[in-house]
Amino acid sequence: MGHRLSKIYTKTGDDGSTGLGDGSRVPKDDLRVEAYGTVDELNSFIGVLRAQLAAVSSPVPHDLDSNLSRIQHELFDLGGELCIPNFILVKEHSIQRLEQELDHMNEALPMLKDFILPAGSLAVSYAHAARSICRRAERHVYSLSQREDNISPLALQYLNRLSDWLFVAARHISREDGGTEVLWVKSE
Repeated sequence: MGHRLSKIYTKTGDDGSTGLGDGSRVPKDDLRVEAYGTVDELNSFIGVLRAQLAAVSSPVPHDLDSNLSRIQHELFDLGGELCIPNFILVKEHSIQRLEQELDHMNEALPMLKDFILPAGSLAVSYAHAARSICRRAERHVYSLSQREDNISPLALQYLNRLSDWLFVAARHISREDGGTEVLWVKSE
């Protein structure tokens, strides 16, 4: 296990730098910090989604909450992977599991014929917001992978699949909640 923090503030970042997991220091706006920081933001937002799902009156399928919980742990792993150069934690089986869950959730949904807006109930909206944060994380990790050759392609695949998973989860939550999807209407 890592170091225990007895003091939360260290003052080492007061100069605009931060420490990576390998002990090296980089500017706080470094692309690597932006990548794992956005993964952390995504993880936090999935926590908000889970809290909202727990607060709704209609029962949330247990597997959705347990899957989101597992995803939070996987995102923490991904953040650790991005924080420590040349360190790999994301595994192929995590991507395959997302694909299986995607297929399972998608089976019960009607075929998508139109674009849908990121709207609906609060839980649906949170799922869409998490999806868009996930896409941003994916863009940052891609940019980092173009600069450094030590970024595992599985990290990008995981985020790509997760954003699809969150989109389908938003549709699934809408159906479970008895809501309807908000379809995009092209402006005149």
